[in-house]
Amino acid sequence: MSLVLAIDQGTTSSRAVAFDARARPVAAAQEEFPQHFPQPGWVEHAPQDLWETVARVATRTARQARGRGRIRAVGITNQRETTLLWDRRTGEPLAPAIVWQDRRTAGACQALRHAGAARSVRTRSGLELDPYFSATKLAWLLDRLPGARRRAARGELAFGTVDTWLLWKLTGGRVHATDVSNASRTLLVNLRTGDWDDTLLALFRIPREVLPEIRPSSGLFGEVSALPALRGLPITGIAGDQQAALFGQACFTPGMAKSTYGTGCFLLLHTGKEPVRSRHRLLSTIAWRIGDEGPLEYALEGSVFIGGAVVQWLRDGLGVIRHSRDVEALAARVPDSGGVRFVPAFTGLGAPYWDPEARGAIVGLERGSTAAHVARAALESIAFQVSDLLTAMRADTGLRLRELRVDGGAARNDALLQFQSDLLRVPVTRSRVTETTALGAAFLAGLAVGVWKDRAALRRLWAADAHFAPQMPVAQVRQELSAWADAVRRTRTPRRTSAGT
Repeated sequence: MSLVLAIDQGTTSSRAVAFDARARPVAAAQEEFPQHFPQPGWVEHAPQDLWETVARVATRTARQARGRGRIRAVGITNQRETTLLWDRRTGEPLAPAIVWQDRRTAGACQALRHAGAARSVRTRSGLELDPYFSATKLAWLLDRLPGARRRAARGELAFGTVDTWLLWKLTGGRVHATDVSNASRTLLVNLRTGDWDDTLLALFRIPREVLPEIRPSSGLFGEVSALPALRGLPITGIAGDQQAALFGQACFTPGMAKSTYGTGCFLLLHTGKEPVRSRHRLLSTIAWRIGDEGPLEYALEGSVFIGGAVVQWLRDGLGVIRHSRDVEALAARVPDSGGVRFVPAFTGLGAPYWDPEARGAIVGLERGSTAAHVARAALESIAFQVSDLLTAMRADTGLRLRELRVDGGAARNDALLQFQSDLLRVPVTRSRVTETTALGAAFLAGLAVGVWKDRAALRRLWAADAHFAPQMPVAQVRQELSAWADAVRRTRTPRRTSAGT
């Protein structure tokens, strides 16, 4: 039987999954790696950690899959916007990877906004002028590493998001490329052409010589040479994690939407072959391109910076649980949050606020509040933030969703998904394969080598695991949303509110 191996490099862990032709996982491995916080607002990864964990989980998965079928291709999906810079000759990173959550360039973004650049950036890229994206991170590295800007202009250095770094490493430094979905998250790509935009490159002072080649999301990128267990296999699919999840959820037609509950939360709506310009500070992004002749397809996206990561904070920061999986049992000790509201703006607020200076807050605490109330409020904060996104999405498109498909680690939590359905007043459907990010990468890779004929074949493979329908009375939903809105306002002083607009 034909297999496809998907590499899923995330914010807190790397995993690999081998899928068979029926889209069933037959082997998998996962490994966490350290997060580094050298200063307030800074988030970094060691580039070697990203590569070495990927190498180990991919090798283990390939070995587990032996006897189950023949691996035909490799797909890659990855945390987006995280920025790396390395020496083309030696392959050595020049600095730690600056993670998408990092806010060190908030001042640079503010200065560009004051200079009147925000409208042009939004029109050309479809994105907000925010430290979330790669451009100001790369400019920061080029400005602060001795000689880096001069070396980049001479073509001696290579920039990449995580997909580009892994592709470089897997191919032994032979391929410096990215796909359109990842490229569209850099603030450097023209939304309509899918190519690097000269005006944006000039604005952020980025030399073209440092940039990777942009290719379709499904097609040949190169062959694996660095891992003996995968040597010679073609790499034929790459997409940023959220676009990959949209593809893995079989959201192939305009009007279909998915929400991924990972470290952050990301709600994407397929909008077809034309980008939708948001009036409510959502992002217009490239979803994918299938093959060299395929059209660009687009999505409207809302991004929550801290989703499942709030559970990690309960574990590592507050110490109220020993393992992330313990949060559901702790939260279940109480029937509701007891009026506690938790706004996890640890690294600012994403859409629709785009306030990099907002900071987290727990409000509504009383003498009787317990760790269980805080845990429940933490879980509910994920659903509240997704509700904010869908409210903005409805206002932009006039669309009334028939269904929201969900995936990601936190989507295993039934109580969270029920609360989500209650807030949205929309049915929520959890897919049978919750790791649809990896499945999307496998689908993209498998299409390119004929494991699957077309998207119609993929659509037939998608299956639901559970459905959640709204149950909470409308009046109670309104009260919940009003209390949430008040808590969000408390994280944003007038100065912070103006800084985020």
